[in-house]
Amino acid sequence: MSVYLYRWGKFAFRRKWIVLPVWLLLFVLLGGLGATLSKPMSNDFSMPELPSARANEILDKHFEGMSKQFSMDAVTGTYVIGAPEGQKLTDPANRAAIEAFIAKLNDLAIVDHEQKLSSPVAATEEMGCLAAPDPSKCSSAPLNVLNETAPNTVGVLSVPFTIKAVTDVTDAERDAAYEVGAEARNAGLTVELSGSIAMKQEQPSGKSELIGMGVALIVMVVAFGAIVAAVVPIITAIVGLGAATSLIMLGTSVMEVPAFTTFLASMIGIALSIDYALFIVSRYKHELAVRDSAEEAAGTALGTAGSAVVFAGLTVIIALGALGIVGVEFLTFMGLGGAIAAAFAVLTAVTLMPALMGAFGKSLFKPKLPIVAQHDPEDETSVTNGQRFAKVIAKAPWVALVLSVVVLGALAAPAAGLNLGLPGDDSMPKTSTIRKAYDLRTEGFGEGSNGVLMVAADLSGTPEAERKAAVGALRAKLESYEGMDYVTEPVWSKDNQGAILNGVPKSGPNNQATKDLVAEARGAEADLNAKYGMAYGITGTTAIYADVDHVLLSKILPYLAIVAGAAFILLILVFRSILVPLTAALGFLLSMGATFGATVLIFQQGKFGLIEDPQPLVSFLPIMLIGLVFGLAMDYQVFLVTRMREEFVHGKSAKDAMVSGYHHGARVVTSAAIIMISVFGSFILETDVTAKSFGFALAAGVAIDAFIVRMIVVPALLVIMGKWSWWMPKWLDRIVPDIDVEGAKLEQLRADKVETVKHPVSVG
Repeated sequence: MSVYLYRWGKFAFRRKWIVLPVWLLLFVLLGGLGATLSKPMSNDFSMPELPSARANEILDKHFEGMSKQFSMDAVTGTYVIGAPEGQKLTDPANRAAIEAFIAKLNDLAIVDHEQKLSSPVAATEEMGCLAAPDPSKCSSAPLNVLNETAPNTVGVLSVPFTIKAVTDVTDAERDAAYEVGAEARNAGLTVELSGSIAMKQEQPSGKSELIGMGVALIVMVVAFGAIVAAVVPIITAIVGLGAATSLIMLGTSVMEVPAFTTFLASMIGIALSIDYALFIVSRYKHELAVRDSAEEAAGTALGTAGSAVVFAGLTVIIALGALGIVGVEFLTFMGLGGAIAAAFAVLTAVTLMPALMGAFGKSLFKPKLPIVAQHDPEDETSVTNGQRFAKVIAKAPWVALVLSVVVLGALAAPAAGLNLGLPGDDSMPKTSTIRKAYDLRTEGFGEGSNGVLMVAADLSGTPEAERKAAVGALRAKLESYEGMDYVTEPVWSKDNQGAILNGVPKSGPNNQATKDLVAEARGAEADLNAKYGMAYGITGTTAIYADVDHVLLSKILPYLAIVAGAAFILLILVFRSILVPLTAALGFLLSMGATFGATVLIFQQGKFGLIEDPQPLVSFLPIMLIGLVFGLAMDYQVFLVTRMREEFVHGKSAKDAMVSGYHHGARVVTSAAIIMISVFGSFILETDVTAKSFGFALAAGVAIDAFIVRMIVVPALLVIMGKWSWWMPKWLDRIVPDIDVEGAKLEQLRADKVETVKHPVSVG
C-alpha cells in the first residue's frame, strides 16, 4: 500500500491543478444534488419488536385506536393543574377557573372535538374519588387521583389532539396548547403542560462545530509553528464534512433518513478530517528536512502516514458501521452517517491533502512563529517534552504502568453503580413546562404517577363466568409487589373480553426498581394463563423504557465482539504483531471502565456540583461511546505505534524505537486528542442534561484513552515486552499480507532507483 500511496502523493503534488479542480467539481456536484433532491428527514424512533408491543396488540383488539397513544411519534398532551397555596381545586373559585379552562380547550382547533373534555374535578367526584382516601377506587387513575397528604390540590387532564405526528406540530400549535391555560394561570392556578405536544424540536446550532474549528486552528498553529500549515487541515475538514453531509442529504431522496444521522457525522467529520490531515502534514514537515525535493517529501509522507490514516480510518468505519447490528434504526443511521464522514475524512486526507501541499509549496510552513516553532518534533536534533517524557517511561516502565492502572481503576470504580434510562420529562430543564408538570404531578401523586404501567388483559380465551375472577387475581398479584403503590379498578371493553388496569409504581419511570417491577409483573403471566387462560401485556412509558434498556444492553457484548475482532485483524495487518493489537484492546477496556466511572460520578451521582439534577445515563450512551472511542483509540494507537514500529524495523532496539517514535508522534497525537476533546466537550455547554452527559463522556473517553492508555500504558508495555512486542508466529507471518505501513518498501524503491542511475541498463 505504501508504494501506491507514495506514487499517488507525488502525482497529486505535481498535478495539483488537475486534482484540485476535480475535487471542487465533486464538492459542488454533491452539494447541488443534495440540496436539490433532498427530502425532509424523519424523527421516527423505531425499535425492534418490544415486549410492550403485546399490550398494544391487545388494545387494538379490544379497545380500538387506544394503542396509538403509545407509538413513538404520537402527539400526546397532559395538563397538570395545581391549586394556589393553601387552597383546593374543589374551592368554588378554582372550580370555576378549571371549567373556563376546559371550555377553552374544547374550543381549541387542534383538540379532538369528538371526545368532549370534562373537568378533572367533576370526573373525580362522579367516581367517588374525592371522598375516598384510596386512589385505587378511581378507575381512570391517575386522573386527579388524590393522596392523603395533599388532597384536592393537584389535577391531571389528558387531552387528545388531532395532529397526526410529532413532526407535524408547528411552533404556533405548540404555543397555542400552552397559552390556552393563560386565563387559568391569571386566576391563580398553576397550569403546566407535558407530553410530546410541548416538546420543542431543537435544531443543531452549529456552535460545537465552530468551537471545534477554533480550537483546532489554535492547536495546529502550536503543532506546526506556522499559520498557513494550520489552515490547510481546516480546508480538508470543510470539504470532507460538506461532501459527507451532501451525500447523506442525497440519501433522503431514496430512503427515509432519521434526523439524528447528521449529528454524529458533523462531530466525526470535523474531528477526523483535521486529525488525519494533521498527521500527514506533520510527517510531510519531517520529510522536507530529509528529502531532496518537496514532491518526494509529499510522496513519502503519504506512503507512510497516509497508510496509517487509511487503516486508522477503517477501524473507525468498522466501529461505527457495526452499530447496525443493534437493530435500532436511529443508531444504525447515526453509525452510517458517522462512517460516511470518516470515509470522506480519509479520502480528503490522502487525495486532496497532497494537492494542497503542492499548491501552497514552500510557503506552507512560512513564516515560522517564534517560541512555538522553537522545539520541532520532526527535527532529530531537537529535544522535545515528548522525548523527555518517553525517556522517563523507558527508565521506569513498571512504575508508569502500575500507577496508570491504579488511576484508571479508581476512576472506574463508580461504574459499578451504572443506571441507564431514556430521556424523559424528569431530564428536561427545570425551567421548562414539561419538567414543572413532572414535579407538580410528583408532588400531588408521587413520582410513580409519571410512569403508570398500563396492563392490558386479553380474556378471549377465558370462560365468561371466570373473567372477573381472572382480572381480580391479576390485580391482586400486581398489588402484592413491594414496588407497586396501587392498582386501579379495571376498565372493561365493550365486548367484555378485554380489560385495562393502571398500576402506579412507587418509583419514577427511569428508576431501576420500577424496571424490576415491570419484569416481575410480566413473569406472573404464565401462572395466570395456566389457571384462567388469560393473556396480558404491559405498556406505558416505564415499560417501554425498560424494554429499550434491555435491547440496548443485550447488544453491547456482540457489538464489542464484532468491532474488537475486526479491529484486531486490521491491527495485525498494520503492526505484524500479536501482542501489540492485544495490548491495544486491553487498554481500551481500561479506558472504557474509567470513562463510565467518571461519567457516573458526575452525572448520575452528582459529584462536584457540575449538574444540579443527577439523572440515569441515557440508554444508548454506552454503545455509542464504545463505538466512537474504540475507533478513535485505534486511531491514536496507529498514529503513535506505527512510528515506533518504523524505527524498530529500521534497526533500533525496542526501547530506543519507543522513545524515537514517541518523540515524533507525541505532539501530533496530543494535538489530535485536544481537537477531539474540544469538539465533544463543547456539548457540555448545552442546557439539556443528555447532551451534556454525552459530550462529557466522549471528551473524557478520548482524554483518558489518549493521554493515559496510548501515551503511558502502551509505551510502558512496549518497553517491558521488548522485541517480543513485534513477534508473530511464522505460520501467521506467511499468510498475512505485508501492507508495509512503515514504508520499508519505499526505501527499497529508492535504493533500486539509485542503483539504476549508477548502473544504467544498456540495450544492444
